[in-house]
Amino acid sequence: MEKVKLLTATHWIYIFMSNKAFCATTLNPNMPTADDVLKMEIARVNLHLPTVRPTLSQLLAEEKPRVHLRDGSESHFKRSELEYVESLLDDKEVKLLRLPIILEISTVYRGYFRVRGRIEVKVVEKILETYDELEEKTEGLYPRYLLPRVRRVLPTTTTYAFIAE
Repeated sequence: MEKVKLLTATHWIYIFMSNKAFCATTLNPNMPTADDVLKMEIARVNLHLPTVRPTLSQLLAEEKPRVHLRDGSESHFKRSELEYVESLLDDKEVKLLRLPIILEISTVYRGYFRVRGRIEVKVVEKILETYDELEEKTEGLYPRYLLPRVRRVLPTTTTYAFIAE
């Protein structure tokens, strides 16, 4: 007695012959791979990221400093927070720093978050009181338990990004 059952959702074929079960997968070229699904999910959870990151000087010049997000909404910056970040930097850096600062949560660095960019790292390290003028880093890796400390000081000028590497 032979039975063939095709489950379209999972594309598994079950073949029952003589009380023995055999299982085979069909290869559907239109079905997304696991990597494709992961990339789509990461993109979905990162919809809160800005489409463009303006400089600190541009935001300070605006009456209502804000940035447009990928999901179509807007994120507003507190002026007092922008002025605090400005106080941490020199004039040249104010013109170069792009906000919000991205705090990367990665699948590679479990238990840590990463910040990229020389000026961005400087701001985070000044908040964490670990800044060393002699050491100019372009990337910083910090224990994840320090995230609330950074976000408490800079709630509107920092944001999370979820990265799958």
